[in-house]
Amino acid sequence: MTTTAPPPATADPAELPAVDRPDAAPRTTLRTLWRRWRWRLVAVLAVLVVGAMVAGIPTSSSSGPLDPRSGDPSGTRAVDQILRNTYGVTSRTATTESELAAALRADDTTLVLTFPAELTEQEITRLAAIPRGANSRLVLLDPDHSALNAFAPGVSGASYVPESAVVAPACTLPEAANAGAAELGGESYHLGAHDVGCYPDADGRHSVLSRTTDSRQVIVLGSRRMFTNERLDHEGNAALAFGLLGAHHQLVWQLPDHAVATPDAPHDKTIGDLVPAGWSWGALQLLFAALLAVVWRARRLGPVLSERLPAVVRASETTEGRARLYHRANARGHAAETLRHAARRRTATALGLPHTSGDPDPAALTEAAAARLGRPSADLQQLLYGPAPSDDAALLRLADDLDDMEWQVRQP
Repeated sequence: MTTTAPPPATADPAELPAVDRPDAAPRTTLRTLWRRWRWRLVAVLAVLVVGAMVAGIPTSSSSGPLDPRSGDPSGTRAVDQILRNTYGVTSRTATTESELAAALRADDTTLVLTFPAELTEQEITRLAAIPRGANSRLVLLDPDHSALNAFAPGVSGASYVPESAVVAPACTLPEAANAGAAELGGESYHLGAHDVGCYPDADGRHSVLSRTTDSRQVIVLGSRRMFTNERLDHEGNAALAFGLLGAHHQLVWQLPDHAVATPDAPHDKTIGDLVPAGWSWGALQLLFAALLAVVWRARRLGPVLSERLPAVVRASETTEGRARLYHRANARGHAAETLRHAARRRTATALGLPHTSGDPDPAALTEAAAARLGRPSADLQQLLYGPAPSDDAALLRLADDLDDMEWQVRQP
């Protein structure tokens, strides 16, 4: 009787494991993604935070126009460095009113007000009332009406000449006469009764004037351009700048602090100003909570446990294994040098010779050993520092000779 086997049962594909399904695709869980990308996300977040902090740092005014530390075209580092290195002038900057007042009181000092208009009328009035030091010079660059009335009363601005204009000095002022023609455009002035004017225009007004009272001098220039790095090497600009600024041992540059907030010109807010005050306390609390979490979840270290070594290898086995390696590599020279080095150190110890930094001195070792053994020093030199053995038999003879020599040194 023939029986027909039932067809094999077909399992429901939904009941098969995911790895056994032919159409199953590997699924990536959120936890796997987080473990794979968390450090990258942390790095990106750190870069963004650092970038925001750097962007929020207020820029300094140290690289502004006529700054003696600036190498920009509008800076004055060239004239300042030449005055320092060639003329021996000591240069510094002054930003605050107190620093400017100290420069005005100092003797043998040239003070350059690069931007007199940056000073308020009250500051100009207080600075003008300060008794100036003896043998001093005050240089005003393109001063406004308030600065002229305070430091050079009787002088008034008249007209404007293009700053690229090259003008001859036509005066007796030594600095201008030595410099010759220079780029002295800008503002021109009507002189006072006792002023010396230089670089006149067609209408008789002057771009440079000098007023001297006792040993105190005031120089007024209608342009700042001649002092800049960009224009210093044009015409007689350099000679005139060195003459006007290098007359005294001390040179002080006014450096306006544009970052200081005033009621009329408040400074730009930084990222720290935009963050509310409560956030700093919140960040401190979060830091404290993080430290507590670290203390809570940190691994506790228990007492130190001693563990027995799984195997102890005798020194003789180590020596034999190292010797087999030398023999397999035919390293007779290296093996001989190892034997000689050990013999030299032990012999030097027995003879009382110093060898803390390595091998003892060859000459001292051979002479001391020869005196102890009564043998020629040449034989001991050949034994302790000779060439490498040519074969295994010579290496064995060398080892025996070294043992004999050490035994005789210890028991002469």
